[in-house]
Amino acid sequence: MVKIMILLVLDAQQLITTTKLYQYDIFVENVSSIIKESRDKKIEVVYIRHDDGPGCELTKGNAGYEIFNKFKPESGEKIYDKQNNSAFRNTGLLEYLKANNEKDIIIVGLQTDYCMDATIKCGFEHGFHMIVPTNTNSTVDNEFMSAEQSYKYYNEFMWKGRYAECISFEETLNRISAILPVFDTTQIRG
Repeated sequence: MVKIMILLVLDAQQLITTTKLYQYDIFVENVSSIIKESRDKKIEVVYIRHDDGPGCELTKGNAGYEIFNKFKPESGEKIYDKQNNSAFRNTGLLEYLKANNEKDIIIVGLQTDYCMDATIKCGFEHGFHMIVPTNTNSTVDNEFMSAEQSYKYYNEFMWKGRYAECISFEETLNRISAILPVFDTTQIRG
């Protein structure tokens, strides 16, 4: 079967998917919509969870570690765990994508200025076409920038035209909707 693209849902975990995020309601609504549309069009949805390690709140075994309830994976959807900022480092994701000849990755999730940034840049370095829909990543205020400033800096300046194709949420849904079903022709008998 020829694959068209995947949807990568990055670090959207219970502990950090909170109302402190920049434009929380829009983020949750848009990510939920892209997940649903991707599933409807048989685009593979792959999840990444971040593990800060033993003794930390964001670690395997703690309730906050699991995927945010509104984005929950369905049975059979892949989940990769990571201990670094990039989803491509030591997770098996890179090998999986290359083995399946994936080229285009729609990426959504958290946090804009941390793991989203690292994963987008690493994906670009590995030759993937990274697609970032508007209002599908978010972050919180830090001591240097507000969450809004961080969001705009990465989405409108840093990634756009360099490391990723930053497009509107609506354009992303249009692209997903335009995908024709992919059939496994090896199962057709003549």
